[in-house]
Amino acid sequence: MTRPTIACKRLLPLMLGLATAAFAQEDLFDPAAGEMSGDRGSSWYGDFLLRGDHVTGMPMGMGMGPGMGPGMGMKDEVRRVRGRLRTGLAWWPGDNLEAGAAIKLALGSDDNADNRSNNDNERSDAVTWDRLYLRWHLGTGTRVTLGKDDFPLDLSNMLWDDDLRPAGLAIEHEREAGGFDRLTLVAGYWAGQHLYGDDSRIAALQGGWHLREGTRLGGSILLGLIDFDRLETLTRQGLARENRQVDGRLASDYRLVDLQLIGRARLGGLPLRVGVDLARNLEADDARDAARLDIRLGDAGRAGGWEAGYAVQRIQSQAAMAAFNDDDWWFHAAARGHLLWLGYGLDGRWSLRLSGFRETRDGVGRDTDRILLDLNFRW
Repeated sequence: MTRPTIACKRLLPLMLGLATAAFAQEDLFDPAAGEMSGDRGSSWYGDFLLRGDHVTGMPMGMGMGPGMGPGMGMKDEVRRVRGRLRTGLAWWPGDNLEAGAAIKLALGSDDNADNRSNNDNERSDAVTWDRLYLRWHLGTGTRVTLGKDDFPLDLSNMLWDDDLRPAGLAIEHEREAGGFDRLTLVAGYWAGQHLYGDDSRIAALQGGWHLREGTRLGGSILLGLIDFDRLETLTRQGLARENRQVDGRLASDYRLVDLQLIGRARLGGLPLRVGVDLARNLEADDARDAARLDIRLGDAGRAGGWEAGYAVQRIQSQAAMAAFNDDDWWFHAAARGHLLWLGYGLDGRWSLRLSGFRETRDGVGRDTDRILLDLNFRW
């Protein structure tokens, strides 16, 4: 075991201790107000994830780290446990100015050396910044964010992993459109800040029309354009994964147009969400389309709440930038797959989720199966 790995293993008591302390001192927080008692103008926030991961049926030779090619560097099964703690502080030094900072502590039973072959977007053992930003609230419905924060576009897992935190500039605006409708517009430019010295750049624009919010039947229409640039280092480091490559370079640039149609209703007193996501890479001549359908019923975010869901997606080899979409799916492009999940809210903060994936890589005759068991805590 390497020295960095040993050091990270020693973080386990700290991670568990911080999560337990936050739960035990529940009276310090007012979830409705989002503020910490006795400290106006600031709030603590965070989440803890403990995950069991089991993957079987992986095609041999599909690992694509530096210097790797077909027939090299893959195993047939993965079994591991990973933990992650993210915690930080949001502070309002003025009426219109917000600042935030958060750290991320991660460790796992696997090694950082396995992250490439396991198609991970985050290191198994790490201590790093999760957020570091300034945000200006400019009048009603407009805000500007500078720094490292959540990606502000509302994208499905087919195109973006919500755990990633690029750094850059984002401008967001929203306004009411009638009694129950809302219009949104987001634009920005970011450094991808992925693993292994990535120097990618992302420019994006998304408009949304959200219909009849707060009523029993509503939905959203979202149209976005995402342009990925400076992908050479990322590709050389193996993060382009299943994207088509020629002589070690991407076969096309990646400028994606994305359309999402989302419907929301209540069924038997439970929230129902149905989403369709269609994407195309405008820079590719072929193998450029992706599509996803997901259905979820219930809400595991409340005490005693159940949630069940199903998703099916197809991503062609040049349809999505495989470095940045969700790594819960084993394959990031050139594959099709199904996902079933069941979640349960233990209380208002703790929840459990069991997910099962079946995926098929293009040109491969067998399925790859994955099971994830997640214990989550949020405050």
